Amino acid sequence: MKQLRIRVLAGVFVVAGVLSWAGARLWNSVGTLPSVPLAAPIVLALIAVVLLATALSLRARFKAQRERRPGAKGVDPLMAARAVVFGQASALVAALVAGMYGGTGVFLLELLDIPARRDQAIYAGFSVVAGIAVIAAALFLERVCKLPEDEDQNHPGAEPVA
Repeated sequence: MKQLRIRVLAGVFVVAGVLSWAGARLWNSVGTLPSVPLAAPIVLALIAVVLLATALSLRARFKAQRERRPGAKGVDPLMAARAVVFGQASALVAALVAGMYGGTGVFLLELLDIPARRDQAIYAGFSVVAGIAVIAAALFLERVCKLPEDEDQNHPGAEPVA
């Protein structure tokens, strides 16, 4: 499984932000810009909490397993892989959604004198922050579930074990 790259997530965020900003300008010139839902930052924050709780739980279980504590509950490798895939997918979607709300929020900064648009800009800002929290939690989960490096790969002249 390939590791998430921050450059890819940043690229998705920036491209979505620019397209969203341009789309918001166009949409507002043609008609009424749709509102930013209050649920957007709440849902993203909940996903971040679930990812963080999963990462902390797996980290504690891995630590107990390494220390060979009696009664330590092992970690199913398939469950850890599913958690990582969930984290990676969540991070990619969060980068897209945060970029989209970020671009809309930048557009809404021009309209802060209208109370409804000010609220929308605040919701968009919280959505960006919650999206970044999802990405951070997903990267932490991925780091927790990363397998240790093979010692033979660290020594270029080492003989392969037969």
